[in-house]
Amino acid sequence: MAAAAGVVLLIAGCGSNGGSDKGGSANGGSSSAGSTTGGSEAGGGEALTADAVRTEIETAATGAGFVQDATGEQIPPGLEKCMVSWTADAKKAADPKKSYTDTVAALGKGDWKPGQNISQGGSTIQTMTKGSWQLKASDHSMGPVKMVMFIASDSTPVCEALFKADLEKNKQS
Repeated sequence: MAAAAGVVLLIAGCGSNGGSDKGGSANGGSSSAGSTTGGSEAGGGEALTADAVRTEIETAATGAGFVQDATGEQIPPGLEKCMVSWTADAKKAADPKKSYTDTVAALGKGDWKPGQNISQGGSTIQTMTKGSWQLKASDHSMGPVKMVMFIASDSTPVCEALFKADLEKNKQS
């Protein structure tokens, strides 16, 4: 069940960046928050890498009381430089809701800009951006399923092309 939910979030996190969705759906409605394609990179600053994003998420999440779930979502082959997935073992956190909130706050202090926040049925998805990266922080720790995930995708043209190719490849399988 967790894997299926993660796949939905992965697709929602990647596919919405390049489209024209302006908020009509719960999953992709934050495309305007991630539409920094190329802008921040062209400003002379260093481009943010997947390794740097992974480190920032891990530092914020572990500092807030999470440990990484070793069975979390895997990045599809070829997308490792364009996508980061970090799944918390929410069952091991003393208070998963507080740890989620503290992780999002720590990321905000690290220059991740908050975007759309969706709360529904005990679940929360907070979209954040930094440079060309869009992060979907999701907390589904209320109720019987305890799942907290942080999925980031790079919206540069190179990565968008790789995401599109991966989606096409999976449609044919």
